[in-house]
Amino acid sequence: MNNTEEILKELAALYPDASPALRFNSPYELLVAVILSAQCTDERVNKVTEVLFREHSTPEAMVTLSQSELERYIFSCGFYRNKAAHILSASHDIIDKFGGEVPNTLESLKTLAGVGQKTANVVFAVAFGGDAIAVDTHVFRVSNRLGIAEGNTPAKVEEGLCAAIPKDTWSKAHHYLIYHGRRVCHSQKPDCANCTLKSFCKFYIGK
Repeated sequence: MNNTEEILKELAALYPDASPALRFNSPYELLVAVILSAQCTDERVNKVTEVLFREHSTPEAMVTLSQSELERYIFSCGFYRNKAAHILSASHDIIDKFGGEVPNTLESLKTLAGVGQKTANVVFAVAFGGDAIAVDTHVFRVSNRLGIAEGNTPAKVEEGLCAAIPKDTWSKAHHYLIYHGRRVCHSQKPDCANCTLKSFCKFYIGK
């Protein structure tokens, strides 16, 4: 068993119930929530979408809002002007180009406004059961520290993770790494004393 296999086995044991923190009831709600989550906590996004989705949980309902009206809903998520513009533009595209349904391929998802590689990967994996690894700040940090995939860009780390991890476990591994980043391997003060993976960790070994 190589290091990556051992690490993933331990992460699976630590976080058997690892799952998305964003709350959603449809692929569209997930898409909006992920757009809102950029540089914002999932907890904050869930509070915002709880109100927003009461009457605007479909692209058709969303586009009845003006830019300024949507901004007022999502203000606390930060970068609200850009996020509102992306959500409205993506909603129009979903209606006009995809018959009101969120597209279920990576290539199509990335044609939507505000949807880059990370957002497309999340929606593809979580909403449609596709094989993808989204590299957020937690995945980026933990992957580099543990040496599963090293790189100075999310794209490089994603490439390394996809090469190191079996494809059918990409989505699960994504959630394991996020959980470890949130609960143990913090950015500024990682809890190395209580980390069961420190024997693999370049950050810990190099301290």
